Amino acid sequence: MIQTISKQVTFDEFIDWYPEKSENRYELHDRTIVEMPKPTGKHSEIAGFLAAELNFAIRQQKLSYFIPKECVIKSDSDRSGYEPDLIILDRQTITSDPRWERESIITQGTSVKLVIEVVSTNWRTDYGHKLVDYETLGIPEYWIVDYLGLGGKRYIGNPKQPTISVYSLVEDEYQVSQFRGSEVIESPTLKDLNLTTAQVFTAGMLT
Repeated sequence: MIQTISKQVTFDEFIDWYPEKSENRYELHDRTIVEMPKPTGKHSEIAGFLAAELNFAIRQQKLSYFIPKECVIKSDSDRSGYEPDLIILDRQTITSDPRWERESIITQGTSVKLVIEVVSTNWRTDYGHKLVDYETLGIPEYWIVDYLGLGGKRYIGNPKQPTISVYSLVEDEYQVSQFRGSEVIESPTLKDLNLTTAQVFTAGMLT
């Protein structure tokens, strides 16, 4: 169950409050501190597989990107802050983000190439608040990896099934492409990525 701390705080108050060396992860959702659920084994396996595959694609395509171990994305409204499951940053623009070097905080969409959230029981946040905030920041690409098909029917269709939704920023608004089964994921950021939805959902166990 997701635990919340009822006191309303600003983003900076949230960062100052965040306990050092905590075993738990926290996010700020509309000025409310939320203790995030611990990921399941499958959730962690998929996130780790994606990190390895995307790092390989970045090296293979000789792109000036990197995947940090952790960071916090500050919403444009100053009311929310998120720790994504996976994020690709641009080495050429991250140096202009004023809070990166000192705090590992992302405040500018130009610092980011791609954000990935692996869906858990809090799927409404991934499809709702995070999608809106990432779009507002101008983050060019956002994946929602819904390996259990938990999202609402209005997001992934009826009948619900495991889906990867790739949101791409076009004229300041996200447009979505969805991938299922053996379909190859099409990424505007990693154009030569050769990865199917089934490979992601099985964390590479398919041959």
